[in-house]
Amino acid sequence: MTSFSISEEFLRRIFFIEKEGLVRSLDIVLDFKATNKTLKLWPFIAQTIGRCHLADNHSKILLVSNEQWKVAVVMSQNLTRGNRYESGFITTDTAVFDSLYQQLDYVITRQSVPFHDIFSQTVDHH
Repeated sequence: MTSFSISEEFLRRIFFIEKEGLVRSLDIVLDFKATNKTLKLWPFIAQTIGRCHLADNHSKILLVSNEQWKVAVVMSQNLTRGNRYESGFITTDTAVFDSLYQQLDYVITRQSVPFHDIFSQTVDHH
């Protein structure tokens, strides 16, 4: 999942979806510019999100898959509460999913900072 930033409301929804056993793993890419908000929500993020990465990111993508299907969602809504008209695109086209997955993997492996790792090292050393 990617977003510029995330809110407590969305984290709460993710928490309950995970509690129901509907999610096996969840990674998120947020923007560097939202780091202060990420730090404020860190205790909740750390308990809800598997891995949090920071990058120069303004995309809003959700990739969901299991052994039987793949779904890609591209949207304009950040993972925050807003009162604006938003739009999105949902597809089960495997080629679209795979392309977005490859692009996201590139961002995670080559252009992002693994916030979980860095933050836990900082906390452990102090």
